[in-house]
Amino acid sequence: MNSSIAHSHASVPDTAPLSPGTHTYRLAGLVQRYHVHGSGPVCVAHSGGPGIFWEYMRMPALEEHLTMVYVEPIGTARDSRLPSHPHGYTRERYSSFLEILVNRLGVSKVHLLGHSHGAFVAASTPCIALTSWRDSCCTRAPPVTGPEHGAEAVRMVEAFAAKHAGHPGLPEVMAAFGAMGGMSTDEQTEAVARGVLPSYFADYWGDEERLAPFREAVRATYISGLDEDLTPDAVDDRTALKELAVPALVVVGRHDVICGMRWGLELHELIPDSRLLVLENSGHMGHVEEPEAFADAVRGFVLGTTNPRNGAV
Repeated sequence: MNSSIAHSHASVPDTAPLSPGTHTYRLAGLVQRYHVHGSGPVCVAHSGGPGIFWEYMRMPALEEHLTMVYVEPIGTARDSRLPSHPHGYTRERYSSFLEILVNRLGVSKVHLLGHSHGAFVAASTPCIALTSWRDSCCTRAPPVTGPEHGAEAVRMVEAFAAKHAGHPGLPEVMAAFGAMGGMSTDEQTEAVARGVLPSYFADYWGDEERLAPFREAVRATYISGLDEDLTPDAVDDRTALKELAVPALVVVGRHDVICGMRWGLELHELIPDSRLLVLENSGHMGHVEEPEAFADAVRGFVLGTTNPRNGAV
């Protein structure tokens, strides 16, 4: 995929790991980048996919109150790709890279904000607080991947299709879903990501003038979801989440077709003392659909679990 975006900002020396801008360092022979915006307690955001470029995660409303550190996941830019690309991008690998990045920031503790697949990564990375925004794109992905999650996603997509039957944009969306299983290139992956996107909003076509530019800006790289030996990178966190010992916020969009209410409620039940926010007018992209409500919830959660003595969380 085009990696020019990764160079769109001037790099910042490693001696100032939280200075605004793009930071670059080498790790295990790969280039790792992250992008810093805003000021305040540190919140590290990991995007979804895997393989979706980080820019869709930008949250100006949060940057007014928090130092947002947006991770550029390995595999998206060409110089951050594994020798085994498009295979080998396991959650364990993403989590280990994320932990190293967090340690480089020079603060004792941070909040992690994971969207969709990024929430799987955040959930397996040591931190004092986990912000899982699943709906809207948002946050924690379901506690499992595989057939069970797939069956629920099919049910939700079918409900979306029934709701919008007859809309001229529906065939394109359904064709994109049908093409998912045949993806093998960056171009195909990006076309599918943009193609399905209307279903990821509560009312894309009702607000198309605002949301169409977001859709067109989405960039993606093909990541297979297989390990180097071509085995699926399956996840089942139901047991582990019961032992999660950090504060957690679960945000779910009422109309999310991919990480919907079933999973948000299950996460809330599994994670001890978690907080749950349901965004009533959002799908999978709550930070875009209801940015103020989303930002208020995340900001309140972060500030409520921040150590006032050093500003770190």
